[in-house]
This record gives sequence, C-alpha cells and structure tokens, in this order.
Amino acid sequence: MLIVQKYGGTSVGNVERIEAVANRVIESKKAGHDLVVVVSAMSGETNKLLEYADYFSKSPNQREVDMLLSSGERVTSALLAIALEAKGYEAVSMSGRRAGIVTDNVHTKARIEHIDTSGMEEELKKGRIIVVAGFQGVTESGEVSTLGRGGSDLSAVAVAGALKADLCEIYTDVDGVYTTDPRIEPKAKKLDKISYDEMLELASLGAKVLQSRSVEMAKKLNVNLVTRSSFNNNEGTLITKEDNIMEQPLVSGIALDKNQARVTLRGVTDKPGIAAEIFQKLADSNVNVDMIIQNVGHDGTTNLGFTVPQNELEITKQAMGELKASSVMEYDSEIVKVSVVGVGMKSHSGVACKAFDTMAKEGINIEMISTSEIKISMVVHAKYGELAVRALHSAYQLDK
Repeated sequence: MLIVQKYGGTSVGNVERIEAVANRVIESKKAGHDLVVVVSAMSGETNKLLEYADYFSKSPNQREVDMLLSSGERVTSALLAIALEAKGYEAVSMSGRRAGIVTDNVHTKARIEHIDTSGMEEELKKGRIIVVAGFQGVTESGEVSTLGRGGSDLSAVAVAGALKADLCEIYTDVDGVYTTDPRIEPKAKKLDKISYDEMLELASLGAKVLQSRSVEMAKKLNVNLVTRSSFNNNEGTLITKEDNIMEQPLVSGIALDKNQARVTLRGVTDKPGIAAEIFQKLADSNVNVDMIIQNVGHDGTTNLGFTVPQNELEITKQAMGELKASSVMEYDSEIVKVSVVGVGMKSHSGVACKAFDTMAKEGINIEMISTSEIKISMVVHAKYGELAVRALHSAYQLDK
C-alpha cells in the first residue's frame, strides 16, 4: 500500500515528539507500506515567525511573508528525515517546490493547481521514505507560496490524490470524529466511518477536527481519509464515499457553532432588487452570510434577518451603516447555531420534527431555522447552546 501520512504542529511540537513520529512512520514502513509523510511547522512556530515580521511592519509584503512562513515546515521535514536516517531508514525531505506542488499566484492563501509527482515517484522506487514540507508550494514563475489555514492537510490530500495513494492518514491530537464535542457531551462516541458530505457539514459548522477545504479536495480526488491521534494507537475515523458505508446512520453528529451573530433589518422597503443591494454590500466587504430569513411584507415594508460570523460583525455594521434600506437595524451576538447532520435524513421523515420537539421540551426558543438534504440548523440564544447539543445528542440516541 502507498500511504500518505500528515502530522500536525502538536504532533511535531518538539524533538521528542518528532522522534515519536519517526517511530510511528517506521512501524508503517515495517508493515510493508510505501510512505510519503507531510509535516506542519512545530506548534507555535508560525505565530513566532509572524511576530518577527510584525516587529518591522504591520502590513509586510506578502511575498516575503510566504518566504518566511514556508521555513517552518522545511525545518520539521529536515529534522524528521534526519531522525529516520539515524534509525537506519533511508529518507529524503522535500520542500513544496521539490515535491512538485504548483499553485496559483495568490500569496499567503494560494490554491494548488497541479502536482508534478515525478520527483516523488523516483524516490519511492528507491524505497525511500519521503518527508514533504506541508502548507507550501511554488507558483508557475517559481515564487514560494503558502496555502493558508489548514494548508498542511491540503498538501497531504493533494499529494495522496496525485500519487493515487491507497490512504491518507491525518494525525492530530484527537482520536477522530465524534458524534459531538466530548467536552460538551461526555457521552459522545467516536465514529468509525463518515461520508465526505457529512464531514463537510460538520467542519463548516464548527467541528475543528478537519477543515472544509481538505475534505472538499478529498471528495473531489476520491481520497480515502483517516483522521486519528498521533499520541495513541486507537483506530481513527474513515472519511469516504457514501457507497463505502454499509449502514447509514439516521444522524451522524450534532455541531455547535459559537462564532455567530444575527442581524435584523426592520422596515425594509419591499421592492425588487433591495435584497440584492443589501447582500452585494456585504459581499463587497467580504462578509460571509449564512442563514437568511425574510418575513412577508406589509404596508410596503418587510423584515429581513441573517447571520454572519461573530468576528465579522463590526465589518457588517459598517457595511449596513452605508445603506438607507431599513428604518431599524438590530444586532445580536448572544446567539449560537446548533446543527443536526446525517445522510440518513435523505430517506427518513420526522428528523426535523424530533429536533423541534426536543427544543420545545427543553424550553428553548428557536430563532431561525435552515435545512439542507442532510442538515437542520437552528439559531438559539447562546446560554442554551450546550444544553441543546446534549438534548439532541440524547434524542437521536447518539450515545448508544
């Protein structure tokens, strides 16, 4: 088997942990697998490098920022290769450039365009373990680029897809994907398997195990993804096609997103094009709008409500301040979004009814609702968020 393994910042946080990673990689090699290992910078390293840049400039040239930040992963990849060689295993470290990862020209948040795998394939034929510096690539013109948040996961999935690897293992500091956050509900269970679409919903709704971009890429490239802990030998969670999961559960997980704020515009002039004007203003300010509700208009006016990330509320206020579309604007940051996710919803009725009934029994008022084929999201007051998660987890018997 050809396996791509990715180790995050906490897994390679110091030399002792890098040695532990080397031992784990050797175990896989001994089992007869070909290996490409993708590594992040040591935890805290990227922030430290950004602080150095910040000392000289609050808005440094982004090309130079990429040159600076890409060094963190190169340090880790070289150290891991040295550790493997010291233990008697042939290894070679590769920068994004050497691994053939070509990106677009957007510095600090580049997108991978293609990967020339010839260099990696050559080394694999020689039986070497390849250690790739994650989070980075090179533009067509030869400039170093970085991939932004979660970039090392992206590197690993893209490399796995390009090499047609049998498996891509993402090692982090958690055991896998749980039915909900175990810190909120101690009865949360680890999932053995979950579909790409369910994982995408959970990732976008606040589950921190994997970022949406890497799951999207895994789905597109048909890469079997496993997320597991680098600190124990527990089986992880397989993220794969729906067809590969024999028994689809009705509901797979409950997510809680605390980074939410609600905006309500009252007395909006009810005429064609007004919603387009409002949301164009927000789009121009790069505000990510989520749920939208419009009430039936009376007396030539209507009420419009929508949610935005809490950390974008100030930008939203500025954008809305420039509009004269509404007589009253209200902002509420004391809300959270609770979501029920499961591909089983496609073929079962009564899932939404159970969610609303559970909220009613707990005396929790639902302020907004949005649904998709595999998701029900509800906005509730922030003080009820964790209670809602526990109640829904129990209602759908996810602790069984």
